[in-house]
Formats: sequence, C-alpha cells, structure tokens
Amino acid sequence: MAGFRGLKVYQAAFELAFDIFELTKAFPENEKYGLVDQIRRSSRATAAIIAEAYRKRTYPKSFVSKLVEADGEATETQVWLDFAERCGYLSKRKHEELIQRSEEIGRMLGGMLKHPEKFCGTN
Repeated sequence: MAGFRGLKVYQAAFELAFDIFELTKAFPENEKYGLVDQIRRSSRATAAIIAEAYRKRTYPKSFVSKLVEADGEATETQVWLDFAERCGYLSKRKHEELIQRSEEIGRMLGGMLKHPEKFCGTN
C-alpha cells in the first residue's frame, strides 16, 4: 500500500476504530447520542488526522501539529473506553486489549513526533 494507507500507525488506528464501531453496536440505545457517538468520533478522528498529517508532510510544522492532534484524539478514545468499561459495556479484558492497542498507536505517533524528518518530504 502506498501513501498514508501504508503507514502502520494508520492501519492500527483504522482497525481500532472499526473494532470500536463493531463493539458499540451492542451498547444500549440510550448511549447512541452520547458515549457511542463520542467514542466512534474520536477513534475515527485518530485515523483521519493521521491521513491528514501524511498529506501535510511537505510542511514539517503542519505535519507535527496534525500528529499531536491525532495523539490527542487517541487519548480521548481511551477516556471513552474507560467510561464504557465503568458502565459495564466492555469487559475488563476487552477494555485492557483496546487500551493497549490505543497506547501502541500513541507510541507510534510519539516516534513520528521525535523524528518527523523520517516522514517529511514530498507528497
């Protein structure tokens, strides 16, 4: 895969967002416009912003700014996962798995932030 779709961090973020989408289908109806919308939005935003960052890589400051934004969305997703577990919508095991995956995305983004020059160049 070429472009942003070839980035491991994008692939991980996309898969996490999709898995969250599937899991939230089973959440109570009364959470549809609350927790479900929030967790889906932040998890999808992580992947989308990584793609945006990739397209801005000819502008290192914009690239870094977008990566910081993506990391923030990934962290927000963890907060919503915490709420989902506390509300009893996710098992402790599933919660831990999703948090670990989100933290791995954060580590990958952190590596990109430490060395943006490895990614910056031409579109």
